[in-house]
Amino acid sequence: MTVYFIGAGPGAADLITVRGARTLAGCQVCLYAGSLVPRELLAECPDGARLVDTAQLNLDEITAELVRAHEQGLDVARLHSGDPSVFSAVAEQMRRLDAAGVPYEVVPGVPAFAAAAAALKRELTVPTVGQTVILTRVAQRATAMPEGEDLATLGRSGALLVLHLAAGYVDRVVEELLPHYGADCPAAVVALASRPDEVILRGTLEDIAGQVKAAGIVRTAVIMVGRTLGASQFRDSHLYSAERDRHVC
Repeated sequence: MTVYFIGAGPGAADLITVRGARTLAGCQVCLYAGSLVPRELLAECPDGARLVDTAQLNLDEITAELVRAHEQGLDVARLHSGDPSVFSAVAEQMRRLDAAGVPYEVVPGVPAFAAAAAALKRELTVPTVGQTVILTRVAQRATAMPEGEDLATLGRSGALLVLHLAAGYVDRVVEELLPHYGADCPAAVVALASRPDEVILRGTLEDIAGQVKAAGIVRTAVIMVGRTLGASQFRDSHLYSAERDRHVC
């Protein structure tokens, strides 16, 4: 039997992938993050499936549920918000399953930053303006950031920064990025991306913190800072250029 780490998407129930929904429908046990995963998705589980909200469970308790289901010969869906490849804490779960000899697979999902970009109606990589996106977070009460990955260091790149788990520390984000991006640099915050109560804030580094606090946003949000957010005058991509030789493989 197999454990499936499934990306549930950013919030809207219909943004789970077709593969994710089909996999979920075939699992007799489902562990889900109750505070983040839309409950509508649980309707995809087969009748009689065991549903376990992991919001109040620690890592050992979650691992025990996965191993127990495997020993009972049951496929298990482990539903994570967004995509499992980013800030999902699946690495430590995989490590424990490896030690226990339990097989697993990963089903990717729509990440929160992609849903935020869609809400903003923005491509994050714009020709001649910015071609690099950095996904990161800030260290506060969470695990410390590795050396060289602090905002001040990353900000020197000038790349578009996408910060997860940082809305509650927006003042600190602004303070550390201002010297590198300038007060007029475009910034945006999308909270609850793709959900009915989605909130979109647009501004600059000068005013975005005030907007976030006025809106009462403290979690489930993505902060974006970078010039591509406001780019309007830029060169067309070479991909569809009439000058491109389309006969070259």
